[in-house]
Amino acid sequence: MTNEQIFSACSTAAMIGWIILAFLPFWKSRDKYVLGIIIMLLSATYLWLITKNFTPGVMENFSTLAGVKSLFQNEEMLLAGWVHYLAFDLFVGVYILRNARANAINHWITVPSMLLSFMFGPVGLLVYTITRTVITRKYLADAG
Repeated sequence: MTNEQIFSACSTAAMIGWIILAFLPFWKSRDKYVLGIIIMLLSATYLWLITKNFTPGVMENFSTLAGVKSLFQNEEMLLAGWVHYLAFDLFVGVYILRNARANAINHWITVPSMLLSFMFGPVGLLVYTITRTVITRKYLADAG
């Protein structure tokens, strides 16, 4: 597969995961597919990409912004970074869904937070945490 095909396949898989979270929140097989398959496939793809491109001294590149920038000059490392975002943002979506359920928060109230997590990662988590705090009146509500 080309990098473009891997990018497209991973982005499509993540989108399927987000659709399941948003529109099938009570589906019994939700976690099996989103956590057990989609996120794990994204994680395995990430591992493959970074292992394939791992070179001596690569860890030193993480200590400065210029070093990280140089890592992303490699198209496969840039792709690995994208897949990393997809996997972790989707994992945050699973957290939001589970935590909202544990705190008896209506699913449809969480959908904007999940959409923001999909598009802007930490912003969605922040919005969900604020929403949950307002609804439950507790900052550290049940982690669920």
